[in-house]
Amino acid sequence: MNTLRQQIIFDLDDTLIHCNIYFEQILDQFAALLLDWLGTERLTKHEILAKQTEIDIAGVEKVGFISSHFAESLVDTYRYFCSLLGRSALPAEEDTLSRLAMSVYEQEVEPYPGMMETLDILLEQGHELNLYTGGDKAIQQRKIDQLKLSAYFEDRIYIRRHKNINELEKILRSRHFDRKRTWMIGNSLRTDIAPALTAGIHTIYIKHPNEWSFNLVELKESTDTSMYTVSSLEQVPNIIAESLKNAAQGIRSNDLRPAAARRFI
Repeated sequence: MNTLRQQIIFDLDDTLIHCNIYFEQILDQFAALLLDWLGTERLTKHEILAKQTEIDIAGVEKVGFISSHFAESLVDTYRYFCSLLGRSALPAEEDTLSRLAMSVYEQEVEPYPGMMETLDILLEQGHELNLYTGGDKAIQQRKIDQLKLSAYFEDRIYIRRHKNINELEKILRSRHFDRKRTWMIGNSLRTDIAPALTAGIHTIYIKHPNEWSFNLVELKESTDTSMYTVSSLEQVPNIIAESLKNAAQGIRSNDLRPAAARRFI
């Protein structure tokens, strides 16, 4: 067995490609519409976005990553404030909000800096690449096809409605994954990093400054696996190479990596 060959599982949205920025743009437009319809003297943008976040997160936890839920969260937020302010919700306005929300899925796919270079380096180093993403299959597949990511991941692409420990375990058991040589790379502490640590695989957390609050959870440090925190996708190959070098020297990677890389957030 080639112990240098690692099995690397990548998240897609906000790990390899931009995603949240498009939702934030839609939410800005949504808040502007509600302020126009319901009145700035009785409502603030902060109140609107806070309520939408509350409704959105509660729905994702219940139904998972389905495209219709985002539209439903906008409409439900609108209905909430209409009721609070004693105003009737209008079907035409609800339709406008639904169409606005669904337009987020029509955005062109934009990769993070160094995406292809990072994947190329890892392939050249002999690693196996896997892709694990949450959402509607048609929407996620469109993103994958636009960037021709199948060239890197081949048949090792897993699209799931939910991303949690149960779904990750199903993937790890669906083919031969050696957990001591398996890594999860992602931007979500909730859906990428926490399940991976529970499953006993290594993790690299790509920390973004304005992360969706749904993705932020407290973690329990594991002594059996390595967790690194980095600020960019381009740091991933060096992190894995350093870990392998340390392992070859019989040194725990937890003992040598810099403090910024081993923080649990």
